[in-house]
Amino acid sequence: MSVTCAGSPREPRRESCGQDLCEFAAREGDLDFRYTPAPSSEEGIVGHQAIQSRRGYGYKSEYLLSGECLGLKLSGRADGYHPHQGRLEEIKTHRGDLSRVREHQRALHRAQLRAYGALLCRQEKLKKLELVLVYYDTGRDKETPIAETASAEQLWQELEGLCTKYRAWAEWEADHRERRDARLRALQFPFADFRPRQRQLAETVYRNTLNAGTLLLEAPTGLGKTLGTLFPSLMAMPAANQDRLFYLTCRNTNRQLAVDAIERLRAAQPEPDDWPLRTLELVAKDDACEHPDKACHGESCPLAKGFFDRLPDARAEAVQAGATLTRDRLAGIAAGHQLCPYFLAQEMARWSDVVVADVNRMFDQSALLHGLIRQNQWNASVLVDEAHNLVDRGRGMYSVRLDQQRLLRLRKTAPKVLKSHLDRTARAWQGLIRDHGDAGDAAVFLPQLPSALTGSLLGLVSALTDFLADNPPDLALQELLFESVAFMKLADSFGDHSLCEFRREGRGRARLTIQNLVPADFLRERFAAANSVLLFSATLSPGIYHRDLLGLPEDSRFTSLPSPFTAEQLQVHFTPRISTRQAHRQASAQPIAELIARQYQTRPGHYLAFFSSFKYLNEVADVLARQAPEVPQRSQQPAMSPQQRRDFLEGFQHESGSVAFAVLGGVFSEGIDLPGDQLIGAFVATLGLPPFDAWHELLKDRLQQRFGAGYDYTYLIPGLQKVAQAAGRVIRTPEDEGVIWLIDDRFLKPPVRALLPGWWFETPVEPGPDDASGSG
Repeated sequence: MSVTCAGSPREPRRESCGQDLCEFAAREGDLDFRYTPAPSSEEGIVGHQAIQSRRGYGYKSEYLLSGECLGLKLSGRADGYHPHQGRLEEIKTHRGDLSRVREHQRALHRAQLRAYGALLCRQEKLKKLELVLVYYDTGRDKETPIAETASAEQLWQELEGLCTKYRAWAEWEADHRERRDARLRALQFPFADFRPRQRQLAETVYRNTLNAGTLLLEAPTGLGKTLGTLFPSLMAMPAANQDRLFYLTCRNTNRQLAVDAIERLRAAQPEPDDWPLRTLELVAKDDACEHPDKACHGESCPLAKGFFDRLPDARAEAVQAGATLTRDRLAGIAAGHQLCPYFLAQEMARWSDVVVADVNRMFDQSALLHGLIRQNQWNASVLVDEAHNLVDRGRGMYSVRLDQQRLLRLRKTAPKVLKSHLDRTARAWQGLIRDHGDAGDAAVFLPQLPSALTGSLLGLVSALTDFLADNPPDLALQELLFESVAFMKLADSFGDHSLCEFRREGRGRARLTIQNLVPADFLRERFAAANSVLLFSATLSPGIYHRDLLGLPEDSRFTSLPSPFTAEQLQVHFTPRISTRQAHRQASAQPIAELIARQYQTRPGHYLAFFSSFKYLNEVADVLARQAPEVPQRSQQPAMSPQQRRDFLEGFQHESGSVAFAVLGGVFSEGIDLPGDQLIGAFVATLGLPPFDAWHELLKDRLQQRFGAGYDYTYLIPGLQKVAQAAGRVIRTPEDEGVIWLIDDRFLKPPVRALLPGWWFETPVEPGPDDASGSG
C-alpha cells in the first residue's frame, strides 16, 4: 500500500503503507532477532499462490484498495477478499512451529491487516468485516487461520491513529525531499577547478545517471575518483528522479574516503550548517555492537529491550543531525536513547539519501540495501568503488563451508535432545570420509552434493531451531545452526556456477565447501534492481570480463578514460632474460636481487618490491641482504596487525629510503597513496597468475564452457590486474616521477602487455641496465 499527502506536490514519490506505514507507526516493544527458519522470497510467493488458488469461486486475490485518511492518499493490494463472505485475508508464510513467530511480528501483521480492513470498509461501504490472518507453513503445507470481526468505525479509528503518527513525518519527508533536490541541482564543486581529466570523469558519470545506465568505468589513478563520481551522481539525482544513492566499497579505507568527500562537499556549499542531504555510514555488526556477548533480543540485551518504544525519538534526532551519520555520531545518538547502534543504523538506512557501506550490503544473500530497494520500489543509484575486487568478493558471498570438527566438539557436550540428530550427521560425515578420504589432505571435487549429509542437515537444523527457541542462548550451537542453514541455502541452488570440494586434513578435520565460481548467477538480480549502476576502478579492462562474471546487463557500457599522467613521468623496464615461473624461481633470486641493488644504488629512495608469495619474497630479500647489505630493506609479514600495517606505511615517510618487500595482491598492493618521494619505484617479480592447481583448472574449464575464455578469465586477466594495481602505486600525482621494473620475460608478449595500462607505453621506455633488461 502506498501513501502520499493529498494535494501536496512536495510529497515523497512513494512510501509503503500496508507494511511500511505500520512498521513506522505500529511497531512497539523489544527487538527480537532470535533465529527462526523463514521461507525464501520465492517460497513466500509460491505459498501465497497456493492459498489463493484454494479459495474457490468469488475469491479475489491481490484486491486493489484505495482511500484517503487525514489528508494521506492510501492505496495498496490486499492478499485476498471474499465479498460474499465479507472476509479479508492477509497471508504470512513461515516454516516450523508457529509459536516461533515472535509477538512483535504478529502484532505488526495484525496492524497491517486491520489497516487494509479500514480501507476496504470505507471503499465498499461495509459496516463490519471478518479479518483473517492466515499463517502458512510452507514446509508442511499447513494453514493456521486467526480470525476476528471488527466494525468499520473501529478500524477507521485505528487507521486514523496510524496516519496521525505518520502524517507529520510524511510532511517532514516531503519538505526534506524538496529541499534536498533544490540543493543538489545547484551543487557546487568544492574546488576552484577540476583536476586534469576529472571533468570528463564527472560528465561521464552524470550522463550515465541520467540515462539510467550500467557503466564500467576505468578511471586511472590520480583523477580524484571518489569526489569525481559522488559529485555528478548527487547532482544528477533530482533530474533522474532518484530516491537514494548507495556508495559501496570493498575496503574500509575507501569508505572513509567517501564519507570525507561528502563532508567536503557539504562544507563548500552556501549555508553548510543547513545541509539537507542525509548521509549514513553503515559498518559491520562487529564494529558497532556494544554487547557482543549478548543475544539480540530484549531478554538478553538491554539495548534491545523496548527498542521500538524509544526508536521514534532517536530517529527524529538522527534525521536532523545535519552532518554525516558516521559510526561514532550514530553511536552517540543511540547511547542517548539507550538503543542498539547497529540496529539504529539499519533503521536509518530507510531514511538516508546516501548510504556509504561495504559491497555486501547490496550484493550478499541477505543484503539490506537490495531488500530496501525492492520493498520501497526505490529508484537507486549504485556506485561501486574499486570494482575490480567485486568478482572475488561476489564468489565469497556465495560460498560456504561445513566443518566436521565443529560438529564433533559439540557432540560431546550437547543436550540429549540433540544427540540423535548430531549422531546421524556424524555418521554421514564418516560415510563421506569412507568414500573420499583416501585422497589424504588433497582436495576432492565432487560432481554433486552428498545426499546423506545434506539430508541429515535438514533434521539437525530443525532440532537446533526447536532447542534454541525454547532455551537460553548458546553461542556454539547457534554458530553450528547458522553454518548448517547457510550451507543448505546454497545447496538448494547448487549448479554449474559452483563446485563442491571435500578435504580432510586429519582425523575429525574434514571440510565440505560449496565454492562459487560464477557470481553472475546470483548478482544479476541485484544489479537489475538498481536504477543506474556505476562500477569504477583503475583496472577494469577488459570490460567484458566483468560484465560476464558479474552478470551485468548485455547493454552495459565500458569506458576507459585517458590518464592525467604521461609516459614521460614513468620509466618502464622489462627483463627478457629473467623468468619467475615456478620452476625458475630459485634461479631467479640472484639476478632479481642484483637488479634491485643496482636500481637503488643508481637512485636511492623508497621502493616497493612485489612477489607472488612470502617464500619467494624472503628468498630474494635474503640474497639482497647478503650481497648488498648497504641497501636498506624491510618486509611485509604474514597476518600483520593494523598497527603493524600503519608502521609499515609510515616507513615510506622517512627521509632515508629503503626497499619494502610485499606480496602481490596483499594489503600494500592497492588502496594506498604514496605520492612524491614516498615511493619512486616498484619491482613486480611475477605476472600475478593464480596457481595452476586442481581448483583453478576446474574454474578454467567451467569458464571455458560458459564464456569461451577459460585461461584468460582464470589466470591472465586477474593476474595482470594485480600487477597494474601494484605498479600503479608509483605515479599518484602529475608531479610524480618513477620507475617500474616488470620482472618476467612474459611481460614482453603482446597479449600480456595489452592488458597493462596503455599510458605506460605512449612513448618508448628507457632501456634498463645492460645485464638483464631490455627496453619496451
